[in-house]
Amino acid sequence: MPEIQSVDTEDDYIHVRFRDPDQYETIRTPDWAKEPAESVSEGAEVRTGEKDGSDDWEVQSVLIKKSVGEDKAKEQAKEIVEKIQS
Repeated sequence: MPEIQSVDTEDDYIHVRFRDPDQYETIRTPDWAKEPAESVSEGAEVRTGEKDGSDDWEVQSVLIKKSVGEDKAKEQAKEIVEKIQS
């Protein structure tokens, strides 16, 4: 599992980044990731990235509702990534 690169608190979400967004040609919030994300944290979103010249998508970041707090957001983001990768 990738390590957390950064954690930023924004307006409504805590943005837990696992990979640098600049390394991707495209970043999306796929519908298929909604169920595993929300099974861990209500309202969570997963962003996936596609590298230039590749068909492979990987988790770039997870957004957790701000009300959860940064420490819990990091734990929940890791749990979401584990669910997706398993």
